[in-house]
Amino acid sequence: MAREETRPITDLGTLKALAHPLRMRLYRLLYIAGTATASQLAGQVDAAVSLVSYHLRKLAEHGLIEEAERQSGDGRERWWRPSSHGVTIRDQDFRDAPERAAAHLAATRLFHDQRAELYRRYLDERVAWSAEWNSAVLDSESLVRLTTAELDELREELMALLRRYEEQGRAAEAAGDTAGRENVALHVYGFPFRV
Repeated sequence: MAREETRPITDLGTLKALAHPLRMRLYRLLYIAGTATASQLAGQVDAAVSLVSYHLRKLAEHGLIEEAERQSGDGRERWWRPSSHGVTIRDQDFRDAPERAAAHLAATRLFHDQRAELYRRYLDERVAWSAEWNSAVLDSESLVRLTTAELDELREELMALLRRYEEQGRAAEAAGDTAGRENVALHVYGFPFRV
């Protein structure tokens, strides 16, 4: 079964399913691994296999992940994979009712907290990374004055550039070129503020 490029999340049930701390961690780990079992993921999140299985089934109920072909090992264990190459969640899809807006806000805060924790973990562990990786790391803040149209254009250009690198990485991995490749998290925020 072919996967969607990016899955838009517009319904409250799916948003709530993903916006659970353990489920989001499982989704992220599954996205990185490509395919995995509940047992494999349980070891990475320090949780019982039964609990991980439950949360994987919840993600599957909302179409965020799907069963994958068995890779190896115990034939009784289910293999899972993301059902798309990522998700998009837009503020405008959740503004129509207070409970939807509140759920979107809570989800966005959770995602931000988990991203920040991922970066903090890198900072704590960076002495274990090579000088080449540490010098390649991007850590920057730009304060610019833009219109909404310019910010929208910047977002589109950044997403197009990111998609190009994602496709390049997928093609290299498919060709067996894994030498020197690591998982890289890229978090970009562009938002208005006043001083």
